[in-house]
Amino acid sequence: MAEQQVNRDTYTFDKYCVIERWSSYWHQIKEILALKPDSVLEIGVGDKVLASYLKNNTAIKYSNLDIAQDLQPDIVGSVDDMKNISDNSFDLVCAFEVLEHLPFEKFGQSLNELKRVSKQSIIISLPHWGRHFSLEIRLPLLGKLRFQYKFNLWPIKHVFNGQHYWEIGKADYNLKTIKQAITETGLKINNDYIAFASPYHHFFILEKITSVKKHPEQGVG
Repeated sequence: MAEQQVNRDTYTFDKYCVIERWSSYWHQIKEILALKPDSVLEIGVGDKVLASYLKNNTAIKYSNLDIAQDLQPDIVGSVDDMKNISDNSFDLVCAFEVLEHLPFEKFGQSLNELKRVSKQSIIISLPHWGRHFSLEIRLPLLGKLRFQYKFNLWPIKHVFNGQHYWEIGKADYNLKTIKQAITETGLKINNDYIAFASPYHHFFILEKITSVKKHPEQGVG
């Protein structure tokens, strides 16, 4: 089980809730509402911006889980071992900037736990290191035209900084490796993208692959 890495003092407005993170919140809310869930479990309490929006502006039944008891989560536990939650308990389970706080060896295990407690959908975001080029043009009639590109000419080796054990784009953790690890757990990647105004955050919209039982053929008359 993971160990607590941050406390309530981490989530200050000037250091944590920077403008890029507000953009990330917009994507979190947008993707959740697009799936129209009746219930949502968020892994990681954070500064409770997402929780506040869903509770005050939607009819979605919201719950959260965190290993840090001082953050007062609804459920105390770790994403890699959610033993207090039954299978298929929530329509949607999300973990935004959470899974990199555990060693990569636990990435698959954590995804399997997310899949287990979700009825259908999972949304995650992960840090994506690298150089980023973005261009936005606003034109009359045409509106906004956007282009972005992320590249890593010389991937560096990740060094644990007290919180992140790994990041996409670092040596040994390219995007192909991450996608393969996701699909190996039986999850389908319906969409993935880098948030335009928050290019450090890479979103993945995932779906459980349910096996279809084949009925035995009827006897031939």
